[in-house]
Amino acid sequence: MIEAIPNISEGRRQNVLQELEDSLTRADDVHLLNSSADPSHNRSVFTIAANANALSAALIDLFSVAIRHIDLRVHRGEHPRIGAIDVVPIVPLFETDMSACVDLAAVISRKIADRFKVPIFWYEYSATVSKRKKLENIRRGQFEGLADKLKAVEWKPDCGPTQPHPSAGACVIGARHPLVAFNVNLATENVFIAKRIARRIRERDGGLPSIKALGIKLADRGLVQVSTNITDYKKTSIPKLLQTVEREAKKLGVRIAGTELIGLAPANAVMSPTTSEPYLEDLNQEQILEEQLSRHGYVSMP
Repeated sequence: MIEAIPNISEGRRQNVLQELEDSLTRADDVHLLNSSADPSHNRSVFTIAANANALSAALIDLFSVAIRHIDLRVHRGEHPRIGAIDVVPIVPLFETDMSACVDLAAVISRKIADRFKVPIFWYEYSATVSKRKKLENIRRGQFEGLADKLKAVEWKPDCGPTQPHPSAGACVIGARHPLVAFNVNLATENVFIAKRIARRIRERDGGLPSIKALGIKLADRGLVQVSTNITDYKKTSIPKLLQTVEREAKKLGVRIAGTELIGLAPANAVMSPTTSEPYLEDLNQEQILEEQLSRHGYVSMP
């Protein structure tokens, strides 16, 4: 059993979002565990679980719908992206070995590249080039800078053409461990404050271990956001991250306006081991990975 979490550059058009979801749930043996869409980011995230063959077929159907409806030449949103389907993490569940996910990522990549003529980069455990291990390195320059990026020999795609798909750009696919996507909203419209806090807390700038962070403006909500990925919640917990953001925000005279857990997270990442209570007051139990797997008939993860 394997999990895939396609991140798609569409978060506003409900008819398109519904068609994308339908493409993933067409087969009985593919289980949609979670879906979310953010109009400010103009991005959606779907979490599915299936065996390797079913997962591959579902993702090909998803690409077909996305390429038909999404044109990055006119796409606007706060979240960085290089593709209509921007990134597809492949995550092992239960006893599945990471190597099986690496193999599956390669199989899916080649099928998509051949059928849709989309360049594919491999990242995380699938990376064959060290600078491509981190998603942010591949995505730097975004869709708008992709054509020039692909002209460089060191950025030849792992499979597919050496020029972007005209409207769908490129895609990043790879095997990785579970991560936690966690956003902290700030009660200000000054995006430079969010960017400053993001720079202070992210690992690459000397901040917290296993933290990636961006400062984003949510114009439709009159807020800014520190958008984070916790790549290893055992190294930096949600409480530690939230405490650090709150401290940095207080220094700048800003209060926290709320938090958002995006998609699913392992129980160990969101539940206190000492009190057996969730770290977040407004945690939706349906966002716990094990809870969703249980609802779909799978035993708890070891």
